[in-house]
Amino acid sequence: MLKKLFAKTKKVNFIANYSQMWPFVRPYWAMALLAVFITIPVGALDGVIAWALKPYMDVMMIEKNTNTLWIPIAIVVFSAVQGALTFTASYANTWVGNRIASDVKIKLFDKLLQFDATYFDTNTSGNVVVRFNKDVDDACAGLLNNIKQFSTRFFSSVTLIGVLFYNSWQLALIAVVILAAALFPLTQVRRRIKDINKKTIFTNAEVVTHYNESFGGNRVISSYNLYDYQTARFDDTLRRVFKLGMKMVQRTGMLSPLMHFVVSVGIALVIWVGSWLILSHQITAGNFVSFVAALILLYNPIKSIGNSFNNVQIALMAMERVFELMNNIPKIMDKPDARELMEIADGIEYNNVGFAYVEGKPVLENINLKINKGETVALVGNSGGGKSTFVSLLPRFYDVTQGQILIDHHDIRDYTLQSLRQQMSIVFQDNYLFSGTIRDNIMLGKADATEEELQQAVKSAYVDAFVKDLPQGLDTPVGERGALLSGGQKQRIAIARAFLKNAPLVILDEATSALDNKSEAEVQKAIDNLMADRTVIVIAHRLSTVRHADKIVVINYGKIVETGTHEELVNNPDSIYGALYQAQMK
Repeated sequence: MLKKLFAKTKKVNFIANYSQMWPFVRPYWAMALLAVFITIPVGALDGVIAWALKPYMDVMMIEKNTNTLWIPIAIVVFSAVQGALTFTASYANTWVGNRIASDVKIKLFDKLLQFDATYFDTNTSGNVVVRFNKDVDDACAGLLNNIKQFSTRFFSSVTLIGVLFYNSWQLALIAVVILAAALFPLTQVRRRIKDINKKTIFTNAEVVTHYNESFGGNRVISSYNLYDYQTARFDDTLRRVFKLGMKMVQRTGMLSPLMHFVVSVGIALVIWVGSWLILSHQITAGNFVSFVAALILLYNPIKSIGNSFNNVQIALMAMERVFELMNNIPKIMDKPDARELMEIADGIEYNNVGFAYVEGKPVLENINLKINKGETVALVGNSGGGKSTFVSLLPRFYDVTQGQILIDHHDIRDYTLQSLRQQMSIVFQDNYLFSGTIRDNIMLGKADATEEELQQAVKSAYVDAFVKDLPQGLDTPVGERGALLSGGQKQRIAIARAFLKNAPLVILDEATSALDNKSEAEVQKAIDNLMADRTVIVIAHRLSTVRHADKIVVINYGKIVETGTHEELVNNPDSIYGALYQAQMK
């Protein structure tokens, strides 16, 4: 039976997972070992209490000798000691579990930050919260707590089984056979709960996603009166969570009642056989009372061990998922011999570049373009034509699937990611602001910037134009995702952040397309300052903002269809750009 139980557990790579867990346990091994050692006397005291009933019954109750009156007092003292040790074990176990969980979460959080953009494209926020947070709690705190319970019950079982054989080997054999029969259903637990547990994880992740979407999209929900729609979606997810929970009960809920029934049969057999052994003078009444007490102390935890074993299996599967993430190698990372990019001395070259998010569906094809140092290049074209993908390849948010991108005649994959991205400042259409103050968000560009550098960035980005009217100035909180600021104010903070970074390459991904005319004019002045004396790649929807670019590149449906200056393209009667420009001007 134990062999089968181990065989089922072995499928979750118990030893392999714990070998990976050891580096996290090692700093706290002394406390962890203490928590395990304390379970030895905690469990052993059960056997002592059961054993003490034999002399008490034989001497006090049968022989009427009062010399054993100390035994009840001793039992009380033993129980008090056992309670104190149980509390100490729980405290130590919780301390170790929480510290290990915190360390694992930090490691996973660092791993999360290193994942490439594809990971975030294909996973929901709810899935991230569950996989990187809840699974760690289940794997660390939950598993350690269950190990404490199992180790306590193990040492308790060893001493209690010793008491059983001490009092009657015949009755002990019956008890052990019944114990094996009661534990047998546990060998089926993992097989019965694995698929349901996996579905439950993903469904719970959907619940978290609903909360995140309702928080982030509250204005869309209000403006489109989506209350009933959102509630219906949430209700549907909760119904699936409910059904999965009931399936879990259906597949595992009978374990404890079944074990309870088997244990009851064992106790009945022991009473029946024990009565015959007493009448035949093979054991004393003290032997029988001590045996029954040990048996009840042994069987009582067994009746609830089904649920505990379920929790252990769930914790083991959570550990599998944790180390699946831990062992996940990011698709985009440094080569072993990657070099540092100290500056952009010559320029950037796209050499026969192709890219596809999904294999067989190219977004960019045969892109060839040279961008010289100090040059301003504007990318224009149809929506969805690949302009944002074009610039996303440069900082290696994604890697090309064909060709190569060169900086100073070296493939960008030959440079370290940190040094590559340090040479770039990117201003997106919807720039993300972190909770904190305006100062905090600007200082992200350069954490060690002086006050003079900060003020220069604030002035160059025209942030001072609105900060001067705020009571707290630069120390004004921006709210989550910058909710307390207007779109134009957020854009200027992002530009100030880029100023402070002072990178030689600036990428502007439709930085003004979401703004009204007044805000756009204010932000455009800040952008003009940012572009000065730098290499610039700008994606623009409004063509009037790029007419002074050194080179205008039209990208339609993933291909470069024409290149030239504003004057060259406008004066070309067959130019796509010229037709678009004239249409916008009208």
